[in-house]
Amino acid sequence: MKKISARMVMGFFLFIFVFNANAQKVTGLQPRTIAPYPLEVTYFKTTNIIFPSAIVGVDRGSKDVLAQKAKGAANILQLKAARNGFPETNLTVITSDGRLSSFVVNYAPEPSMLNVSLTGTGNKNVIFLSPGSVNEADVTAYSKRALYSKYKGRKIKDKKYGIRFGMNGIFIHDNLLYLRLNIANKSNISYDIDQLRFFIRDQKKAKRTASQEIEITPVHIQNDVIKIKGQSSQTLVVAVPKFTIPDKKYFAIQLFEANGGRHMELHVKNRTIIKATVLPVLPQ
Repeated sequence: MKKISARMVMGFFLFIFVFNANAQKVTGLQPRTIAPYPLEVTYFKTTNIIFPSAIVGVDRGSKDVLAQKAKGAANILQLKAARNGFPETNLTVITSDGRLSSFVVNYAPEPSMLNVSLTGTGNKNVIFLSPGSVNEADVTAYSKRALYSKYKGRKIKDKKYGIRFGMNGIFIHDNLLYLRLNIANKSNISYDIDQLRFFIRDQKKAKRTASQEIEITPVHIQNDVIKIKGQSSQTLVVAVPKFTIPDKKYFAIQLFEANGGRHMELHVKNRTIIKATVLPVLPQ
């Protein structure tokens, strides 16, 4: 009786094995692993990744990695380290051709490569211009109108270490928003600007979930500067594609100091954006 039972058990497991093998053949579903690319970034240099198609989504495993699309190029991603010696993290990029690219990112004082091409073509420096070109003369003229407008909206500001960073006006014309920003340096040490970046972010992020955000690339910056001398200030206008913010998100404006730690950030809510002031039409 025991021998019969053993044969029945063996037969049962053999049946299950054959059934699963046949099921895989019928469905054709074979899981595949997407091997991540190794990538090194550093604090004082920019790493550029060229993709074969326009970038439509970027997901960072950690805020220790700064990522932005290159201005005027939809298929180039620029990376920097937010701090020295951060622990290993990852990066996921989705492009318009439906491709998902995965990276394992590590900090390195001197990265082995600063320019990486994933185009797979002979011309590794191909660049895709961003869609929706604008009239540069008109954008400059409306930026100046926003710069010198007497309207002062609700001021949103951040201040620390003698630096005051604020926004005191949002204007709109056609498909562009014009953000009037002011940087005041009340210290005696000049403030060298490294990056000025714009994001739409979640208000709250659940623990152990990836940081998700949408970066907005400026179309034009009026009075663009790289240094604010001690005891001085500068007002500039940044033109960006128009947008509103979904529920439970906010608009973040980041200002980074080069070779320093006086980093500033403004948080703008949707109710402020939808009250944007309409710029009068320029005379023909």
